[in-house]
Amino acid sequence: MQRSDFSYDLPPELIAQAPLPQRRASRLLVLDGASGATHDRLFAELPQLLAPNDLLVFNDTRVLPARVFGRKATGGRVELLLERVLAPRRALVHLRASHKPQQGAEIELPGEARARVGARAGELVEVELDRELVPYLEAHGETPLPPYIARAPNAADRERYQTVFAREPGAVAAPTAGLHFDTAMLDALAARGNERTFLTLHVGTGTFAPVRSAHVEEHELHAEWLEISAATCAAIERCRAVRGRVVAVGTTSVRALETAALGGKLAPFAGDSRLFIYPGFEFRVVDAMVTNFHLPESSLLMLVAAFAGRDATLAAYQHAVAHRYRFFSYGDAMLVTPQAAARGGRA
Repeated sequence: MQRSDFSYDLPPELIAQAPLPQRRASRLLVLDGASGATHDRLFAELPQLLAPNDLLVFNDTRVLPARVFGRKATGGRVELLLERVLAPRRALVHLRASHKPQQGAEIELPGEARARVGARAGELVEVELDRELVPYLEAHGETPLPPYIARAPNAADRERYQTVFAREPGAVAAPTAGLHFDTAMLDALAARGNERTFLTLHVGTGTFAPVRSAHVEEHELHAEWLEISAATCAAIERCRAVRGRVVAVGTTSVRALETAALGGKLAPFAGDSRLFIYPGFEFRVVDAMVTNFHLPESSLLMLVAAFAGRDATLAAYQHAVAHRYRFFSYGDAMLVTPQAAARGGRA
Protein backbone atom coordinates (compact mmCIF):
# COMPACT_ATOMS: atom_id res chain seq x y z
CA MET A 1 0.00 0.00 0.00
CA GLN A 2 1.51 3.31 -1.10
CA ARG A 3 1.40 6.57 0.85
CA SER A 4 0.52 8.31 -2.41
CA ASP A 5 -2.70 6.26 -2.52
CA PHE A 6 -4.04 8.69 0.08
CA SER A 7 -3.22 11.95 -1.66
CA TYR A 8 -5.71 14.59 -2.78
CA ASP A 9 -5.52 18.17 -4.01
CA LEU A 10 -6.53 20.85 -1.54
CA PRO A 11 -6.65 24.54 -2.43
CA PRO A 12 -4.89 26.43 0.38
CA GLU A 13 -7.78 28.83 0.82
CA LEU A 14 -9.94 25.96 2.12
CA ILE A 15 -7.72 25.50 5.19
CA ALA A 16 -9.70 27.16 7.98
CA GLN A 17 -7.59 29.81 9.73
CA ALA A 18 -10.06 30.66 12.50
CA PRO A 19 -13.17 29.15 14.08
CA LEU A 20 -16.66 30.17 13.05
CA PRO A 21 -18.58 32.45 15.45
CA GLN A 22 -20.50 29.49 16.88
CA ARG A 23 -19.19 25.96 17.46
CA ARG A 24 -22.19 24.25 15.91
CA ALA A 25 -22.20 26.52 12.81
CA SER A 26 -20.00 24.13 10.82
CA ARG A 27 -21.18 22.04 7.92
CA LEU A 28 -21.41 18.26 8.19
CA LEU A 29 -20.65 15.86 5.34
CA VAL A 30 -22.29 12.48 5.94
CA LEU A 31 -20.49 9.52 4.35
CA ASP A 32 -22.16 6.11 4.21
CA GLY A 33 -19.24 3.71 3.96
CA ALA A 34 -21.45 0.82 2.85
CA SER A 35 -22.67 2.59 -0.29
CA GLY A 36 -20.21 5.47 -0.69
CA ALA A 37 -23.12 7.93 -0.74
CA THR A 38 -22.58 11.43 0.66
CA HIS A 39 -25.06 13.97 1.98
CA ASP A 40 -24.51 17.64 2.75
CA ARG A 41 -25.88 18.60 6.14
CA LEU A 42 -25.26 21.06 8.95
CA PHE A 43 -23.54 20.06 12.17
CA ALA A 44 -26.51 21.42 14.10
CA GLU A 45 -28.54 18.58 12.52
CA LEU A 46 -26.39 15.85 14.10
CA PRO A 47 -28.99 14.88 16.74
CA GLN A 48 -31.44 14.07 13.94
CA LEU A 49 -28.90 11.71 12.35
CA LEU A 50 -28.42 9.57 15.44
CA ALA A 51 -30.73 6.94 16.90
CA PRO A 52 -31.83 7.50 20.52
CA ASN A 53 -29.81 4.51 21.75
CA ASP A 54 -26.54 5.64 20.14
CA LEU A 55 -23.71 6.33 22.58
CA LEU A 56 -21.26 9.20 22.02
CA VAL A 57 -17.68 8.66 23.18
CA PHE A 58 -15.69 11.86 23.73
CA ASN A 59 -12.02 12.51 24.43
CA ASP A 60 -11.84 14.76 27.50
CA THR A 61 -8.17 15.70 27.20
CA ARG A 62 -7.39 19.35 27.88
CA VAL A 63 -5.00 21.29 25.65
CA LEU A 64 -2.24 23.01 27.58
CA PRO A 65 -0.79 26.38 26.51
CA ALA A 66 2.20 24.29 25.53
CA ARG A 67 4.57 26.74 23.81
CA VAL A 68 6.88 29.06 25.74
CA PHE A 69 9.88 31.14 24.71
CA GLY A 70 13.03 31.65 26.76
CA ARG A 71 16.68 32.69 26.64
CA LYS A 72 19.95 30.83 26.99
CA ALA A 73 22.62 32.20 29.30
CA THR A 74 24.29 33.62 26.18
CA GLY A 75 21.10 35.51 25.31
CA GLY A 76 20.04 33.33 22.40
CA ARG A 77 16.30 32.74 21.93
CA VAL A 78 14.88 29.28 22.67
CA GLU A 79 11.44 27.86 21.95
CA LEU A 80 10.07 25.01 24.08
CA LEU A 81 7.03 23.10 22.83
CA LEU A 82 5.67 20.52 25.24
CA GLU A 83 5.27 16.95 24.02
CA ARG A 84 4.53 15.08 27.25
CA VAL A 85 4.35 15.79 30.97
CA LEU A 86 6.53 13.25 32.81
CA ALA A 87 6.23 14.50 36.39
CA PRO A 88 5.00 17.67 38.13
CA ARG A 89 8.21 19.51 37.12
CA ARG A 90 9.57 17.35 34.29
CA ALA A 91 8.56 17.09 30.64
CA LEU A 92 9.64 16.00 27.21
CA VAL A 93 9.75 18.97 24.83
CA HIS A 94 10.67 19.98 21.33
CA LEU A 95 13.51 22.46 21.81
CA ARG A 96 14.26 24.88 19.00
CA ALA A 97 17.22 27.28 18.96
CA SER A 98 19.91 28.38 16.53
CA HIS A 99 22.36 26.41 18.67
CA LYS A 100 20.61 23.94 20.94
CA PRO A 101 21.69 24.15 24.58
CA GLN A 102 23.65 21.21 25.94
CA GLN A 103 22.59 18.87 28.73
CA GLY A 104 22.87 20.66 32.07
CA ALA A 105 22.36 24.14 30.62
CA GLU A 106 19.75 26.45 32.09
CA ILE A 107 17.10 28.35 30.14
CA GLU A 108 15.57 31.54 31.50
CA LEU A 109 11.78 31.61 31.05
CA PRO A 110 9.11 34.28 31.52
CA GLY A 111 7.95 34.84 35.09
CA GLU A 112 11.50 34.41 36.43
CA ALA A 113 11.29 30.65 35.92
CA ARG A 114 14.19 28.42 34.93
CA ALA A 115 14.40 25.13 33.07
CA ARG A 116 17.38 22.78 33.17
CA VAL A 117 18.11 20.80 30.01
CA GLY A 118 18.32 17.05 30.53
CA ALA A 119 18.92 14.02 28.34
CA ARG A 120 17.82 13.73 24.74
CA ALA A 121 15.21 11.17 23.67
CA GLY A 122 15.37 11.05 19.89
CA GLU A 123 14.04 14.37 18.59
CA LEU A 124 12.86 15.35 22.08
CA VAL A 125 14.67 16.75 25.11
CA GLU A 126 13.84 16.25 28.76
CA VAL A 127 13.67 19.45 30.82
CA GLU A 128 13.04 20.14 34.49
CA LEU A 129 11.48 23.38 35.70
CA ASP A 130 12.07 25.02 39.05
CA ARG A 131 8.31 24.95 39.69
CA GLU A 132 5.27 22.87 38.75
CA LEU A 133 4.88 22.67 34.99
CA VAL A 134 1.13 22.72 34.35
CA PRO A 135 0.31 25.82 36.45
CA TYR A 136 3.33 27.55 34.94
CA LEU A 137 2.18 26.89 31.38
CA GLU A 138 -1.37 27.97 32.20
CA ALA A 139 0.05 31.31 33.34
CA HIS A 140 2.79 31.89 30.76
CA GLY A 141 2.33 29.48 27.84
CA GLU A 142 0.96 30.12 24.37
CA THR A 143 -1.79 28.10 22.66
CA PRO A 144 -0.03 25.64 20.30
CA LEU A 145 -1.98 26.18 17.10
CA PRO A 146 -1.33 23.64 14.31
CA PRO A 147 1.39 24.44 11.76
CA TYR A 148 -1.13 24.95 8.94
CA ILE A 149 -2.77 27.88 10.75
CA ALA A 150 -0.69 30.76 9.44
CA ARG A 151 -1.21 33.29 12.22
CA ALA A 152 -0.21 33.88 15.79
CA PRO A 153 -2.60 32.58 18.48
CA ASN A 154 -4.91 35.10 20.11
CA ALA A 155 -6.94 35.24 23.31
CA ALA A 156 -9.97 33.63 21.63
CA ASP A 157 -7.95 30.50 20.82
CA ARG A 158 -7.62 29.76 24.54
CA GLU A 159 -11.36 29.00 24.51
CA ARG A 160 -12.03 27.86 20.96
CA TYR A 161 -9.04 25.49 20.57
CA GLN A 162 -10.50 23.58 23.53
CA THR A 163 -13.59 21.41 23.84
CA VAL A 164 -16.31 22.48 26.27
CA PHE A 165 -15.90 19.17 28.13
CA ALA A 166 -12.08 19.21 28.41
CA ARG A 167 -10.93 18.32 31.92
CA GLU A 168 -7.72 16.21 31.90
CA PRO A 169 -4.70 18.44 31.13
CA GLY A 170 -1.99 16.94 28.95
CA ALA A 171 -2.67 17.47 25.22
CA VAL A 172 -0.72 19.77 22.93
CA ALA A 173 -3.27 19.50 20.11
CA ALA A 174 -7.04 19.52 20.36
CA PRO A 175 -9.26 16.52 19.60
CA THR A 176 -10.81 18.69 16.93
CA ALA A 177 -14.03 16.77 16.20
CA GLY A 178 -15.10 17.70 19.72
CA LEU A 179 -14.73 21.42 19.01
CA HIS A 180 -18.10 21.45 17.21
CA PHE A 181 -20.07 20.53 20.35
CA ASP A 182 -21.40 23.30 22.57
CA THR A 183 -23.40 22.89 25.77
CA ALA A 184 -26.71 23.34 23.96
CA MET A 185 -25.80 20.56 21.50
CA LEU A 186 -24.86 18.21 24.35
CA ASP A 187 -28.15 18.99 26.09
CA ALA A 188 -30.12 18.37 22.88
CA LEU A 189 -28.43 14.99 22.41
CA ALA A 190 -29.14 14.01 26.01
CA ALA A 191 -32.79 15.02 25.62
CA ARG A 192 -33.08 12.65 22.66
CA GLY A 193 -31.69 9.77 24.74
CA ASN A 194 -28.09 9.83 23.50
CA GLU A 195 -25.89 8.99 26.44
CA ARG A 196 -22.26 10.07 26.47
CA THR A 197 -19.12 8.73 28.03
CA PHE A 198 -15.51 9.85 28.13
CA LEU A 199 -12.00 8.57 27.66
CA THR A 200 -8.69 10.40 27.74
CA LEU A 201 -6.04 10.43 25.03
CA HIS A 202 -3.42 13.16 25.28
CA VAL A 203 -2.84 14.27 21.70
CA GLY A 204 0.82 14.98 20.93
CA THR A 205 2.51 16.97 18.19
CA GLY A 206 3.03 13.69 16.35
CA THR A 207 -0.57 13.98 15.17
CA PHE A 208 0.74 16.50 12.60
CA ALA A 209 3.76 14.37 11.61
CA PRO A 210 3.69 13.17 7.99
CA VAL A 211 3.83 9.52 7.03
CA ARG A 212 7.42 9.41 5.79
CA SER A 213 7.56 5.82 4.50
CA ALA A 214 6.53 5.37 0.88
CA HIS A 215 5.01 2.03 1.90
CA VAL A 216 2.27 2.56 4.48
CA GLU A 217 2.94 -0.70 6.29
CA GLU A 218 6.49 0.41 7.11
CA HIS A 219 5.45 3.56 8.96
CA GLU A 220 5.76 3.62 12.76
CA LEU A 221 3.19 5.79 14.45
CA HIS A 222 4.03 8.03 17.39
CA ALA A 223 3.00 6.93 20.88
CA GLU A 224 0.17 8.66 22.72
CA TRP A 225 -0.96 8.05 26.30
CA LEU A 226 -4.57 7.07 26.87
CA GLU A 227 -6.89 5.86 29.57
CA ILE A 228 -10.24 4.10 29.30
CA SER A 229 -12.10 3.45 32.54
CA ALA A 230 -14.28 0.56 33.63
CA ALA A 231 -17.22 3.00 33.62
CA THR A 232 -16.68 3.75 29.92
CA CYS A 233 -16.48 0.04 29.10
CA ALA A 234 -19.73 -0.52 31.03
CA ALA A 235 -21.45 2.30 29.11
CA ILE A 236 -20.46 0.63 25.83
CA GLU A 237 -21.81 -2.72 27.07
CA ARG A 238 -25.13 -1.06 27.94
CA CYS A 239 -25.24 0.51 24.48
CA ARG A 240 -24.67 -2.89 22.87
CA ALA A 241 -27.43 -4.42 25.01
CA VAL A 242 -30.03 -2.03 23.55
CA ARG A 243 -28.57 -2.34 20.03
CA GLY A 244 -27.28 1.19 19.91
CA ARG A 245 -24.21 2.32 18.00
CA VAL A 246 -20.92 3.37 19.54
CA VAL A 247 -20.20 6.76 17.94
CA ALA A 248 -16.61 7.82 18.46
CA VAL A 249 -16.12 11.58 18.43
CA GLY A 250 -12.75 12.06 16.77
CA THR A 251 -10.01 9.80 15.48
CA THR A 252 -8.38 9.95 18.92
CA SER A 253 -11.45 8.29 20.43
CA VAL A 254 -11.35 5.69 17.66
CA ARG A 255 -7.69 4.92 18.28
CA ALA A 256 -8.21 4.69 22.03
CA LEU A 257 -11.23 2.38 21.83
CA GLU A 258 -9.66 0.05 19.29
CA THR A 259 -6.41 -0.05 21.30
CA ALA A 260 -8.34 -1.16 24.37
CA ALA A 261 -9.95 -3.98 22.35
CA LEU A 262 -6.82 -5.39 20.71
CA GLY A 263 -6.98 -8.38 23.05
CA GLY A 264 -10.32 -9.35 21.53
CA LYS A 265 -12.53 -7.81 24.20
CA LEU A 266 -12.88 -4.20 25.26
CA ALA A 267 -11.32 -3.72 28.69
CA PRO A 268 -10.08 -0.83 30.84
CA PHE A 269 -6.71 0.42 29.64
CA ALA A 270 -4.08 2.93 30.73
CA GLY A 271 -0.80 3.35 28.88
CA ASP A 272 0.79 4.22 25.56
CA SER A 273 -0.65 3.27 22.20
CA ARG A 274 1.22 3.03 18.91
CA LEU A 275 -1.76 1.55 17.07
CA PHE A 276 -1.63 2.53 13.40
CA ILE A 277 -5.00 2.01 11.72
CA TYR A 278 -4.96 1.79 7.93
CA PRO A 279 -7.05 -0.14 5.36
CA GLY A 280 -7.33 -3.79 6.26
CA PHE A 281 -7.87 -3.09 9.95
CA GLU A 282 -10.99 -4.68 11.48
CA PHE A 283 -12.85 -2.44 13.93
CA ARG A 284 -14.16 -4.17 17.05
CA VAL A 285 -15.77 -1.27 18.95
CA VAL A 286 -16.60 1.74 16.77
CA ASP A 287 -19.84 1.75 14.73
CA ALA A 288 -19.71 5.37 13.50
CA MET A 289 -17.41 8.33 13.89
CA VAL A 290 -17.54 12.11 13.87
CA THR A 291 -14.32 13.53 12.49
CA ASN A 292 -12.85 16.60 10.84
CA PHE A 293 -11.11 16.58 7.45
CA HIS A 294 -7.47 15.48 7.55
CA LEU A 295 -4.25 16.26 5.72
CA PRO A 296 -3.35 14.42 2.49
CA GLU A 297 -1.30 11.25 3.03
CA SER A 298 -1.75 11.52 6.81
CA SER A 299 -2.23 8.67 9.25
CA LEU A 300 -5.59 10.15 10.28
CA LEU A 301 -6.88 10.11 6.70
CA MET A 302 -5.72 6.48 6.47
CA LEU A 303 -7.75 5.68 9.61
CA VAL A 304 -10.91 7.12 8.04
CA ALA A 305 -10.15 5.22 4.83
CA ALA A 306 -9.82 1.99 6.83
CA PHE A 307 -13.30 2.61 8.24
CA ALA A 308 -15.24 3.79 5.19
CA GLY A 309 -13.05 2.47 2.35
CA ARG A 310 -10.29 4.33 0.53
CA ASP A 311 -12.22 5.04 -2.65
CA ALA A 312 -15.33 6.23 -0.82
CA THR A 313 -13.26 8.41 1.51
CA LEU A 314 -11.27 10.09 -1.25
CA ALA A 315 -14.44 10.61 -3.31
CA ALA A 316 -16.03 12.29 -0.27
CA TYR A 317 -12.97 14.54 0.08
CA GLN A 318 -13.20 15.49 -3.59
CA HIS A 319 -16.87 16.35 -3.02
CA ALA A 320 -15.88 18.45 0.00
CA VAL A 321 -13.28 20.36 -2.01
CA ALA A 322 -15.72 20.95 -4.88
CA HIS A 323 -18.37 22.22 -2.43
CA ARG A 324 -15.92 24.45 -0.58
CA TYR A 325 -15.97 22.78 2.81
CA ARG A 326 -13.52 24.17 5.39
CA PHE A 327 -10.64 21.84 6.24
CA PHE A 328 -8.59 20.75 9.26
CA SER A 329 -8.72 21.78 12.93
CA TYR A 330 -11.05 24.80 12.70
CA GLY A 331 -12.89 23.37 9.69
CA ASP A 332 -16.06 21.40 9.02
CA ALA A 333 -16.91 17.86 10.12
CA MET A 334 -17.94 14.48 8.80
CA LEU A 335 -20.23 11.76 10.13
CA VAL A 336 -18.91 8.44 8.82
CA THR A 337 -20.35 4.94 8.93
CA PRO A 338 -18.30 1.84 8.03
CA GLN A 339 -17.87 -0.25 4.97
CA ALA A 340 -18.73 -3.94 5.46
CA ALA A 341 -15.07 -5.01 5.27
CA ALA A 342 -14.17 -2.85 8.27
CA ARG A 343 -16.34 -4.75 10.72
CA GLY A 344 -14.54 -7.26 12.88
CA GLY A 345 -15.91 -9.31 15.74
CA ARG A 346 -17.58 -7.15 18.37
CA ALA A 347 -15.48 -6.56 21.47
